[in-house]
Amino acid sequence: MSNKPTRRDVLAGAAGGALISIAPGSALAALEEPATMPKRVLGKTGKEIPVLVFGGAVDLDRRFDPKLAEAVRHGVTYIDTADCYDDSELCVGSFLAKSGLRDQLWITSKSDLHDPAGFETVVNRSLERLGIETIDLYYLHMLEDPNFLNDKLLAKVEKLKGEGKFKHFGFSTHGANVPALLRKAAETPWVESVMFRYNFRKYGDEALNEAMDAAHGEGVGLIAMKTQGSEASFKDGWTRWEQTGKWNKHQAVIKAVLEDDRITAAISAMKNMDQLTQNVAAAADTSKLGALDRRSLQRYAEATRAYACDGCDHLCNPAVDAPVQIGTTMRALMYHDVYREPAKAHRVFGKLPEGAKKLARIDFSGANAACPHGVDVVAHMRRAADVLVG
Repeated sequence: MSNKPTRRDVLAGAAGGALISIAPGSALAALEEPATMPKRVLGKTGKEIPVLVFGGAVDLDRRFDPKLAEAVRHGVTYIDTADCYDDSELCVGSFLAKSGLRDQLWITSKSDLHDPAGFETVVNRSLERLGIETIDLYYLHMLEDPNFLNDKLLAKVEKLKGEGKFKHFGFSTHGANVPALLRKAAETPWVESVMFRYNFRKYGDEALNEAMDAAHGEGVGLIAMKTQGSEASFKDGWTRWEQTGKWNKHQAVIKAVLEDDRITAAISAMKNMDQLTQNVAAAADTSKLGALDRRSLQRYAEATRAYACDGCDHLCNPAVDAPVQIGTTMRALMYHDVYREPAKAHRVFGKLPEGAKKLARIDFSGANAACPHGVDVVAHMRRAADVLVG
């Protein structure tokens, strides 16, 4: 008898096993047959995980989330969350408790405190919020400074592992120095996995590819995030994508990332059932992208390069005579204008120091000149001042 959860199992949403209601004709109702999700080994952890990861930085139902249930039914058994994702850990914890599927799932969480004491505090808080005894993989979140990967943190990681609080350790990163951090991971035996920004705009980046080779060669499990390469722009860059086959833009970029055999999995923040359906279909399909699809991706990358911010603040921030943080501001603007998540945009922007939030009457022309990709920082900061400040 198969141990794979049935549709009835994963949709048991309330205490006592009451089933959630599925509307006829909905995307959820349309996925009657579960997909067969491929798996790959996550580097030196030695563990198999699905090639598609459910990203928990989305709105989830704290009672019982049907997106999580349907993802698990289709083999998306890796759920990623973080202490700083609002109530995400609480929602995932509720799902684990009510579904009874903890033993069949891989759970990752993250700490945005990187010092050893702060890291331990957040690990303990994550365990409490998730309501579980151990976490499969725990990350330092949004790491930018490789100096945090030191002997003191190693001692703390070994202590927490010894106490059974998590099984594996790694970090996530999506700043300007991803290649340097991947090289650091390759040189650090106790880093088992890295979640990093990787999408179609980076395929030809020599420094990034060399760093990926180094990390992969040392058994670091690589998980790609920010795979959609969204434009931090209020311009409609999406219209420049040319669909040449059965895959839309969102599906094509996931398939392209997963065709890189250095990548174990791609993480996706699936906000609704339609996105879940599309991502599952693309990840479960093992066929390769056609030449037309690849050329379309290349044309799309070229046409929208000046709309996408790489977060390389070390280039543009020094060119502005003010304590601004252009990369984070652009990320918040992307949430507002592209993802249509104004509340999240304001949360991200609101965490900046007060000086960095003062955008009016600042001369950003130097940042325009400093950007290697021709991003119109002046226009974006003007837009950010309109929609994010106040």
